[in-house]
Amino acid sequence: MRRLVLLSLAAALAASACRSGVVDAPVADAAAAEVAGTPSPSPAAPVAPATIAPAPAPPEPTGPVALGRYPERVYVPNSKAHTVTIIDPATREVIGHHHVDLVPHHVTPAWDLQSLVINNTSGNTVSVIDPYTGAITRTVPVMDPYNLYWTPDGSTAIVVAERLRRLDLRDPHSWELQASIEDLPQGIDHGNFTRDGLFVASAEFSGMMVKVDVTAREVVAELHVGGKPVDVVRIPGQETMLVANETKDGVHVLDPVTMTEEKFLPTGDGTHGILLSREKDRVFVSNRLGGTISVIDLATLEVTETWHVGGSPDMGQLNPAGTELWISNRYHGSVSVIDTATGEVLATIPTGAGAHGLTYFPNVDAHSLGHNGVYIEE
Repeated sequence: MRRLVLLSLAAALAASACRSGVVDAPVADAAAAEVAGTPSPSPAAPVAPATIAPAPAPPEPTGPVALGRYPERVYVPNSKAHTVTIIDPATREVIGHHHVDLVPHHVTPAWDLQSLVINNTSGNTVSVIDPYTGAITRTVPVMDPYNLYWTPDGSTAIVVAERLRRLDLRDPHSWELQASIEDLPQGIDHGNFTRDGLFVASAEFSGMMVKVDVTAREVVAELHVGGKPVDVVRIPGQETMLVANETKDGVHVLDPVTMTEEKFLPTGDGTHGILLSREKDRVFVSNRLGGTISVIDLATLEVTETWHVGGSPDMGQLNPAGTELWISNRYHGSVSVIDTATGEVLATIPTGAGAHGLTYFPNVDAHSLGHNGVYIEE
């Protein structure tokens, strides 16, 4: 078992200065700099909102589903430009940018879908977005928030502190640290939940998968899969999990109950992200070094299509109808919009250097489990 460190704070962490500026930054230049291998510019000082106009008070929600309550937007964290780009998916135009703290990696919908959280990894902060106005409402000190998940009941935030090799359990509202699960394998970064609520996480730089009982605050099982395991998806209605492996160029099919590998599916160079289709009968697998998307049929667990989309597809999200896959191009500073029926690239939108864990928000589900939009499917 791993060493457990319990930490109690006398009061909630004080919020740092809010960075709520929205500007028309020249994001195409940042993207070009990344492709050329030149350093990205330092983040500019925040300015007053300019391109996201104030809106009247939102209507009262009729239920937990956010669709229809908030304007549809795509939020793209640019980890090398230290910005978040905001896109209107109806027009496919960039409508604004936020300058944030260093190295934002993911934009995470809150469990209750009433806010979005920017994970500023090297800045050691999280920034909270009001999804109705698009403004940042506060920025809070949080150590090493590479990734972020919520327990299925929404009671606890699981901050994945990759460089610190630990999971920090925090209050999801005050961000007060409640406990840390430490000494995890190197590269802990992505995860998902079993049907009984255990957290199964990949450790990218050690080739490991770990199963964590968050309630007991301990690691209960491990599995060495080798390579660089990254994104994790569970098939709805089953225990079976799929794990992308970036250097093995494929997907592991795992039984998380026994922590055994059942099958391996070759996909393409640099397999990184996995996204469930709206019909829950396929997954879309991004191969960011090969510029392809692999489609896996969940009934047969076989690759049925390979779409050659170009760029460096990384983390994606679907539009509410499930007809479009919006995916960041990590090494090209852009986002591609892909037809999920044909694999055709419908548009490519420049964003900023290091485009990573984007989210399309709101979407059709009732509660978020975290990451860039993993939802409770059953």
